[in-house]
Amino acid sequence: MGKLLCDASSTAVAPAADPLPPPSPPAPPSPSPSTHLLTWPSPSPAPSPSASTWSAVWSLDDQQRRRLLQIHDRGVAWKPPTSLAPDPVLLRLDHGGEVDSDGNCLFTAARRAASAKATPRELRHRSVCRFESVYAEAEAADRDAVDAAVRHLYAPDLGTGWGVHVVQEVKLLASKDEREGLDGAIKELVDIGIQRETAAETIYKERCIAVNDGDSWAKYMSISGSAEDEHDIITLQYTEEGLLTVDENRDGRAAAFGDDIAIECLATDFKREVFVVQAHGADAMVDEENCVFFLPHRPRGEICDTPIFLFMKGTAWCGAGADHYEPLVATVLEDITADKAAVVL
Repeated sequence: MGKLLCDASSTAVAPAADPLPPPSPPAPPSPSPSTHLLTWPSPSPAPSPSASTWSAVWSLDDQQRRRLLQIHDRGVAWKPPTSLAPDPVLLRLDHGGEVDSDGNCLFTAARRAASAKATPRELRHRSVCRFESVYAEAEAADRDAVDAAVRHLYAPDLGTGWGVHVVQEVKLLASKDEREGLDGAIKELVDIGIQRETAAETIYKERCIAVNDGDSWAKYMSISGSAEDEHDIITLQYTEEGLLTVDENRDGRAAAFGDDIAIECLATDFKREVFVVQAHGADAMVDEENCVFFLPHRPRGEICDTPIFLFMKGTAWCGAGADHYEPLVATVLEDITADKAAVVL
């Protein structure tokens, strides 16, 4: 049983356009504050065939591609803290290439976009550690707000939300050491005549950890789909009529997709803002000027460098985003003033 609502036939490859020239390299360091801000401390990303053009990015409709090319040409104006630079910085955004759709794409994309040396798995665990530290020190009201956000994402009230969602998911965590015992308990219910999926739903709900607060979120977000994980992710999918499927994740390869909480933790760890750049197509019923927008995630604490940009394509019937992140590579534009920028952040 796999993920639902994945219609490969709806994905089309847009016709290739004339390639753009490669982006200008970052300005060399100098004593000025604004140039020092843009001196990347880590190695540059490895060259990629798609790094210099949006024309080669697959699954974009014409409206999305035109707007992204316009943003590429005119740049994005970012106003740094006054302690770092007095004037806005103009950044060109190039697509940084495909990353694997293995559930770790947020951390893989962030690593490439930030030119970080840490592996995606290390970034995941750094984010979780950052969250645990902040959560442990938070006031009760702040912890309650986090818990409510986690429940909304992973343990939703199945009596509501159907005006927005066709399918809702409940996430549970099964200890790898207990899978054999869980299978035995499910078999006992099946042997007395209970349908297999109903039996699995019952046992998993009774014996697995619900992802419904900050502590369980940390356990969930630690899962990268490797043998070293302590837990496997169990996903119960529901429609308004009831249980649809049970994804038992038998091979333990499912990873926890990065969410807004994880992105804020990454921003705090890097001491940089993270902008998720969402591109919505004609199915979202928005005009070309507004089909690309930037969702900010600010770090808790100081900002020490230019933002990290991650790309997300709007998909399917609601145009409401996807589970897959891709890196954007930001370089400085020297020949365009802030007032000519396509987007002001």
